[in-house]
Amino acid sequence: MTEETEELELKDRLSLIESMIAEGRRTTESWGWTFLLWGVAYYVAIAWSAISESPLAWPVTMIATCVLMMVLITRKVRSRPMTTSVRAMRAIWIAMGISMFTLLCSLGASGRYNLHVFVAIIGAMLGTANATSSMILKWRMQFGCAVVWWAAAVVSCFTSDTGTSIAFLVAIFFCQIVFGAYGMMCEARGRKQDASHG
Repeated sequence: MTEETEELELKDRLSLIESMIAEGRRTTESWGWTFLLWGVAYYVAIAWSAISESPLAWPVTMIATCVLMMVLITRKVRSRPMTTSVRAMRAIWIAMGISMFTLLCSLGASGRYNLHVFVAIIGAMLGTANATSSMILKWRMQFGCAVVWWAAAVVSCFTSDTGTSIAFLVAIFFCQIVFGAYGMMCEARGRKQDASHG
C-alpha cells in the first residue's frame, strides 16, 4: 500500500514539474515580442552609427528601448500571476541586461571599446542567458539561439571587422528576430487552442 502511495506521489510530483516547465515555456513564448524589439533596436543602432558615425547611436537606442520595454512590461505584468519559473526567467534576463549595459557603457566611456570585443561580449552573455533559459525550460529552439550567439562570439575573436559584423547581424536575425517571431506565433497558437477548448 505504501509503495503504491509513494508511486502516486512521485507521479504527481513529476506531473507538477512538467506542468511548471510547460508554463515557463508558455511564459517565454509570451515574451517573444521582447526578443523582436531588441533585434530591431540592434539594427536601428547599427544603421544609425553606420550612417552618422555618432557615438550616441548605441546609448540612445539602448536606453530608449529599455524605457519602451519597461512601459510595455509594466502594462503586461499587471495582468499575469508571478510564478516561480517567471521569476527565474526574469532574474536571468534582468541580471544579463544590467551586466551587459554596465560593461559596454564602461568600455565605451573608457575608450577601450572595439567591434570584436563588443560582439564577443554580447554573444557570450546572450548565449549564456539563452542557454540557461533553455535548460530550465527544456526548450531546444532557445538552446539553438545560445549556440548561434556563442558562435558569433567565437567568430568575432578570429575574423576581420567585416566577418565580425556579418556574424553579429546573422545572430541578431536568427536569435532575436526569428526566435521572437517564433515565440509570438507559438503564443498565438496556444491562445487559439485555449479558446477552442474553452
